[in-house]
Amino acid sequence: MEISPWSLPFNLLFTSMLIAVVLAADPYSKALLSLKSQIIDGSNSLDDWKVPPGETPSGKVHACSWSGVKCNTNSTIVVGLNLCMKNLAGELLGNQLSVFTELVELNVSQNAFSGELPVEIFNLSKLTTLDISGNNFSGRFPNGITGLKKLVVLDALSNSFSGPLPVEVTELESLKVLNLAGSYFDGEIPSSYGSFKSLEYLHLAGNSLTGKIPPELGKLKTVTHMEIGYNFYEGSIPWQLSNMTELQYLDIAGANLSGSIPKQLCNLTKLESLFLFRNQLMGSIPWEFSQMVSLINLDLSDNLISGPIPESFGELKKLKLLSLMFNEMNGTVPDTIAELPSMETLFIWNNFFTGSLPENLGRHSRLRWLDVSNNSFIGSIPPGVCAGGKLFKLMLFSNNFTGNLSALSNCSSLVRIRVEDNSFSGEIPLNFSHLHGIRYIDLSGNRFTGGIPADISKALKLQYFSVSNNPELGGTIPWKTWSLPFLQNFSASFCNISGNLPPFRSCKSLVVVELQKNTISGSIPNSISNCQSLEIINLARNHLSDHIPKELASLPSLGVVDLSHNDFSGSIPAEFGKSSSLVLLNVSFNDISGTIPSHKLLQSMGSSAYAGNPKLCGAPLQSCSTAIDGKKLRLILLISAGVVILIAATVSLLIRLRKGSKGQWKMNSFIGLPQFTANDVLRSFNATGSMEELPPFSGAFCKAVLPTGITVLVKKLEWEPKRVKIASEFITQLGNSRHMNLIRLLGFCYNNQLTYLLYDCLPNGNLAEKLRMQRDWGMKCRIIIGIAKGLCFLHHDCNPAIPHGDLKSSNVMFDDNFEPRLADFGFKHLIQLIKGTVPATSSTLGTGEFNDAIKDELYKDIYDFGELILEIITNGKVIKGGASIQSKPKDVVLREMYDENEAGSTNSLQEDEMKQVVDVALLCTKSRAVDRPSIEDALKLLSGLKANGK
Repeated sequence: MEISPWSLPFNLLFTSMLIAVVLAADPYSKALLSLKSQIIDGSNSLDDWKVPPGETPSGKVHACSWSGVKCNTNSTIVVGLNLCMKNLAGELLGNQLSVFTELVELNVSQNAFSGELPVEIFNLSKLTTLDISGNNFSGRFPNGITGLKKLVVLDALSNSFSGPLPVEVTELESLKVLNLAGSYFDGEIPSSYGSFKSLEYLHLAGNSLTGKIPPELGKLKTVTHMEIGYNFYEGSIPWQLSNMTELQYLDIAGANLSGSIPKQLCNLTKLESLFLFRNQLMGSIPWEFSQMVSLINLDLSDNLISGPIPESFGELKKLKLLSLMFNEMNGTVPDTIAELPSMETLFIWNNFFTGSLPENLGRHSRLRWLDVSNNSFIGSIPPGVCAGGKLFKLMLFSNNFTGNLSALSNCSSLVRIRVEDNSFSGEIPLNFSHLHGIRYIDLSGNRFTGGIPADISKALKLQYFSVSNNPELGGTIPWKTWSLPFLQNFSASFCNISGNLPPFRSCKSLVVVELQKNTISGSIPNSISNCQSLEIINLARNHLSDHIPKELASLPSLGVVDLSHNDFSGSIPAEFGKSSSLVLLNVSFNDISGTIPSHKLLQSMGSSAYAGNPKLCGAPLQSCSTAIDGKKLRLILLISAGVVILIAATVSLLIRLRKGSKGQWKMNSFIGLPQFTANDVLRSFNATGSMEELPPFSGAFCKAVLPTGITVLVKKLEWEPKRVKIASEFITQLGNSRHMNLIRLLGFCYNNQLTYLLYDCLPNGNLAEKLRMQRDWGMKCRIIIGIAKGLCFLHHDCNPAIPHGDLKSSNVMFDDNFEPRLADFGFKHLIQLIKGTVPATSSTLGTGEFNDAIKDELYKDIYDFGELILEIITNGKVIKGGASIQSKPKDVVLREMYDENEAGSTNSLQEDEMKQVVDVALLCTKSRAVDRPSIEDALKLLSGLKANGK
């Protein structure tokens, strides 16, 4: 059959005309198709929004069958539009909304709509629910909402609105839910917000609100839930809030509040949750709080509260969470706390509590999480602490506890135990075959005896184990310890452990082994080759013997190896010199012989790394001499003398040419740089051709290749003669500061006017260049912990302490193994010394007494670390986010982090770790410097992350 050439266009035209006829009779579908054409549908979520060809007008709304569209029973009117979580974006223009006169529900939440909110929405007079949460609507909240007389729910959570809070909403007499949290609203809360007639839910948290909290809010007699924290108020909590008699949930956390807690709040007898943490509240906790008998959650942490825990708290029979951590409270924990039948979580760490914990703590409740660390408690662990069968985290570290751990012997629910830095004694009674979920154990710094339990290999989820600094522990390392499938850190230094090292079978996860200061004998098993993730091994000060296995030297991630003060013999494996990750090798004071392999990496370790081995020679020790007969010796001496004279003449000429008014060039080398002369280095600079253009004090680097082929990064500084001594002393301190997470300062070449600092040249760039790369959570943890360790070394292991001074993503470099290393540490202080803008403090710092300027810099480092955490976990999307994170509700912050890192309910461990990291970021970015933790404490809080090394 012959087909007419006109038939196809005619059919298309006919179909189009037919669809137009259908849409003319169906304005709802027409409006929705217009809406679809104006927005971005990234996931084709609205793919079913179309009119099939061949349809005829039927009086029914075509769109009633489309996703997200709700109609009345006979499909003639659209009454609801739910586009929640459709991955839609673009601007809502509002010109299609006029036809939806019967619309009752409009939900466009959890998308990416932007621009201003279309005022046309306020013409939908029958609307009862308007949900625009989780978008990016911006600008001022538009006027006209009084047109929505029947509105019951207004949810605008998590947008970018700015300007004052809308006052018109107070005229909506039917409104029950008002959520304007998580935007940038500023100014004061209008006093008229106390005039709502039917409001039950008020959420204004996480904005930029200022001024005093209006006492008029106390007139809200129908409100059951109020969150107004994470803003920047001034003044105290109005006592009038106690008149909100229906209130069940009150959150004013992170709001800059001061003054005392009003005792009148005890009138809120229906209150179930009270969150006032992260403010500057002072005084004691009112004993009248015991009248809030409905209370389930009470969090007053992170304030300046003093005094004891009220004895009357024993009346709060429904209390599950009591968090008083990070205050200035004192006294003992009342016995009545132990009688609370619903208690699950007790956080009182970082206070000044004394005495013993209540004898019955845990016996009458289903206690899940107990943290009393960093106080001055004495006595033993309450015998019934695990009686409820739910305890999974026990934190008792840094107290003065005594006695044994018998209370934990059958505590099978435990996941995390931290009792370090106490005076516990006796054998370790943990029954590892029953601890099915245990992941983290720190028993260090106590007086345990009886050795490490033999059944430790049955703790199949164990990741971190430390018993270091228990000098009477004794025993041996259980034979199957290294076979634990998830074990990353094993620390048992200074424990009087004897015997041999067990074979390293199936040690695929092992990162850190610390066994220094024991009496371990025998050899290092060749099976250590199975430990492919090993980064740190410290076996110093034992009785180990035999040769150093090449299998150890060949491990790909090994960064720190300390085998000093043992009885090793034989030669140093050449494989160490080929390592791309090795930072520190120490084999001093053994019986090693032969020649140090001629790899520049090994020669860069310095003579102290090889001292105490009389049979060892080669750079950086004395050269390995060979026998020479008399005639050859005389000939060599004559030739050498001639060469020396020639070199001396040449050097003298060069010095005269270079010296001028600048003085003689000098070279100071640290461990890691061969003993070049100043002229060797200066000739290398001349070869680069760019050293003169390098601006001083800029922080800019230039590369130079030294005579042996070593590439270094060079910084140029100018100084005056009178500043040379003090500045060079500080540079020497920087050069002697060695840690696997610090870039190495190799040396400096200087005269009276200039100095060149020589640093390791690392191959993999810096963090700023890689922030937007998608990394898995484990890698992010590794970077955060590496930065923390480097900073901790500067603050706590260097004497005097060294502030970094400019901690930012561009100053975090990556080595061959992508291990983070801090660059530019101390550089800011060095510039100040050179310019004379700070007093010379070396002498006072050496005694441990910091001046105010150094203290401020140390505190600033902590703040910068908190902001750097946020950069890392948001893939660079949050820069300088310290203030913003403090102003947001924690649940909003966590949700953002979960979304950014694709964490879901299926990965509860990752969610727990994210909470842990966010908590540290929050602590480190506190506005008051004295409220921030030390980097040592921050590192302790991060110590359970799965990427943690030490």
